[in-house]
Amino acid sequence: MHTILNMKVKLKNLSQLEVGQSAVIDSFTDKLMALKLLEMGCTPGEIVKLDRVAPLGDPIAISVSGYMLSLRKDEASTILVSTVKQKI
Repeated sequence: MHTILNMKVKLKNLSQLEVGQSAVIDSFTDKLMALKLLEMGCTPGEIVKLDRVAPLGDPIAISVSGYMLSLRKDEASTILVSTVKQKI
């Protein structure tokens, strides 16, 4: 039997994640944008996963709160996340 341990590593912008990488939302850098993002389910403590990046790098698609959300990179850069490292 394998045990998976999740360890928070360090804070970074959501826009800096690599495709397939998961993270936990920590906080926001822009209060006005934070209100919009909170209404879309991007709440502190929520796990997000970067699913897709457009061919030219903008927008990006993330999984959050059970659905896929498309964000511009400048919007995603206002979300600070703790990356999740999985050990098996």
